[in-house]
Amino acid sequence: MDLFATISAAAVSSYALLSTIYKSLQALYSQPAMSPAPRDIRGSADMLLPTVDVIVPCFNEDPNTLVECLESIARQDYAGKLQVYVVDDGSANCDVVAPVHQLFASDPRFNIILLARNVGKRKAQIAAIRSSSGDLVLNVDSDTILAADVVTKLVLKMHDQAVGAAMGQLIASNRDQTWLTRLIDMEYWLACNEERAAQARFGAVMCCCGPCAMYRRSALNLLLDQYEAQFFRGKPSDFGEDRHLTILMLKAGFRTEYVPDAIAATVVPHSLRPYLRQQLRWARSTFRDTFLALRLLPELDGYLTLDVIGQNLGPILLAISSLAALAQLLIGGSIPWWTGLTIAAMTMVRCSVAAVRARELRFVGFAFHTPINIFLLLPLKAYALCTLSNSDWLSRKVTDVPEADEAQRVLSHLNTGRGAASARVSRAPLQKAGVAHRPSSLVTMKSAPGHDHSTVLK
Repeated sequence: MDLFATISAAAVSSYALLSTIYKSLQALYSQPAMSPAPRDIRGSADMLLPTVDVIVPCFNEDPNTLVECLESIARQDYAGKLQVYVVDDGSANCDVVAPVHQLFASDPRFNIILLARNVGKRKAQIAAIRSSSGDLVLNVDSDTILAADVVTKLVLKMHDQAVGAAMGQLIASNRDQTWLTRLIDMEYWLACNEERAAQARFGAVMCCCGPCAMYRRSALNLLLDQYEAQFFRGKPSDFGEDRHLTILMLKAGFRTEYVPDAIAATVVPHSLRPYLRQQLRWARSTFRDTFLALRLLPELDGYLTLDVIGQNLGPILLAISSLAALAQLLIGGSIPWWTGLTIAAMTMVRCSVAAVRARELRFVGFAFHTPINIFLLLPLKAYALCTLSNSDWLSRKVTDVPEADEAQRVLSHLNTGRGAASARVSRAPLQKAGVAHRPSSLVTMKSAPGHDHSTVLK
């Protein structure tokens, strides 16, 4: 056996051993723990419910997508006080989304904040946080649709004062669009119901994902300056806000949790180019916060150390094995059977276990994610590590903005009946997850004077 074959075999064997231990414990800890059934707070008259502020930052969002997001918030069945802050972060398509702003501004629960220029998602969130006063803050991405009971379910988890943040389960609203969206939907299921669920067993979800995450305001008040002033190599760090804020919560001593039955459907990339852009941004964010996360490990359960090792050392071993196997094939002229068979066997075991746990045969098809991971995502992560100082969001450019004449079509769409029109799109993915929306009603707009560098409609 030549040098490349030896390196490849050793690396893939180490990868198999590490992954087997890590994934076995992850599968064990991700199983629901036995606990008393949570109290149903819907319509409770004898319980003082916390006030909730929902913050929706948006930039160059498609107007129909934004309508579906805001409708799902308007339909929440939460019995307590709910206020919504829609922050338009200096979008270039302001004329197109103006009818949406006007329509929802008529609802007394909705506050529309129009920033004069683009300041980034993090600062847009902070502007709304500082303009609001609710006990709890729910961050929602503008391309996300919430099930009607999401706020209620997350508030139940936040009843424990030790919990600083909680996230819901994410699914892909456009799952059936392409082969890639199907893979991403399965990837989300695994990330939520294996990785986050296992971390939540120890009260330390390492990233409460941006599309649907609730925070305790008293905790936010302690961390807001740190959150706003994150720098990397002397430059402001504007992305990865969800991971960074989660780690700050853990660092401050708060628990972070996962609520699997709080379902949120979000739009995912339907083609490789935007998907790889997203993954590059996420990889840079993960690397930037890795050292901050490492400092937390001595205070957390030992499983969390294994979790960090598995997520960081595992890909390195897989990359070494793949590169050595490729060199063995191209230079040595021999086929790396051991490496190929080991990776294939581990892939099929993982997909089969996921199919059994999810009770869906489609998870066997997640095997197609392995070549994408090896040939695209691993090189992408290496590139991300070499370009950590780059803070470009790589998405929602001005060139992505709809044409101006789209405004009239959107306004016509809204006037014909908002609830019925969007239900055809938004209800399907949530029903697949076992959740249904209820219809809602709507009226027109009234405005209030602007202040500072933004305009507010109430």
